[in-house]
Amino acid sequence: MANESQQQHYKKLNLLLKDLPWYVEEYIDHKRRKLSAASLLNYCHDYKIFFQWLVAEQFYNGPVQKIPLELLESLTVQQVEGFLHALQYELHNKEITVNRKLSALKSLFNYLQNIAETRDLKPYLQRNVMAKIEFNELKENMETIANKMEGKILLGDEYEKFRRFVAFEYGEMVKENKKLHNFYKVNQERDTAIVSLILGSGLRLSEVVNLDLDDIDFGKYSARVIRKGNKEQYVFFSKIAMDDLQEYLTIREARYQVEKNNKALFVAASMGPKGKSRRLTARSIEKLIEKYANAFGKPSLSVHKLRHSFATRYHSEINDVPKLRRQLGHSSIQTTMIYTHIRNDDLKSAVDRMDMPKDK
Repeated sequence: MANESQQQHYKKLNLLLKDLPWYVEEYIDHKRRKLSAASLLNYCHDYKIFFQWLVAEQFYNGPVQKIPLELLESLTVQQVEGFLHALQYELHNKEITVNRKLSALKSLFNYLQNIAETRDLKPYLQRNVMAKIEFNELKENMETIANKMEGKILLGDEYEKFRRFVAFEYGEMVKENKKLHNFYKVNQERDTAIVSLILGSGLRLSEVVNLDLDDIDFGKYSARVIRKGNKEQYVFFSKIAMDDLQEYLTIREARYQVEKNNKALFVAASMGPKGKSRRLTARSIEKLIEKYANAFGKPSLSVHKLRHSFATRYHSEINDVPKLRRQLGHSSIQTTMIYTHIRNDDLKSAVDRMDMPKDK
């Protein structure tokens, strides 16, 4: 399984840990087996903001790396609320972002109080102020979030229309622009396969980027991916996605001049006469989806919105939330439940029937 991006995350993580207190590194080591490198890196960014705030507010006079456990133990509820207030009203973080940063802090403090032990078997913290802090109550319920999402994803026949647009119609649209048309012709099969795979599986961007040739099971129509929390899983995808993928694979090696040791499924052309083909980056995939979405007339589309589009269609046709949760790799079924609020046609039909004249 490809791990270039994970290695990059670990490299950044190790650099960032040098700017944080020793007990944060100990906590991160405790979590390495359970969380992805990207998640751990996000946690450390949140911790750095918190510790820098403590220094800026003069709760500690010294470098961030030297902030002692005693300071964490002595923090008051009012002081922590002051930090959360600064996040929301001075740094303009959204409530959901504040909740995420608070969740990261709660996890760290819980480790220091209930898991980590000194040599004489005592907890690092006797008192945990974060346990007394409540999350923001988010104003939007799942139905409101779903309604906002509905206009930004593919619904009904748009699903196949967008795939066909990428596969055929975009080329016709730009045929007068030689540069755009030539670039499209080089990447036509690859881009179609990427769009088709996401629409036919609901894979995350990082999961698509990290796919290797050996991860595809052509007999079972499935892909081996490493999900959040470093969990391995085989994810099924549609027959159309398989057809598009196989068409791309017929041209992959020759067109992109792929070296035999390059096992990346999706590749980009070499740069310059002596350049080597390389794994397509996450940003490159984001940009190609943006390009096609704008040309299609639905600029709100993104890789993540294609994932939402798959999930909405899956729920509409299968109506099995636990299976959808597994397919998407959600850790909480509450996250999956949002798709039950999109396009509830049965409810709409029932309401419409209320206006129909009754037989006497």
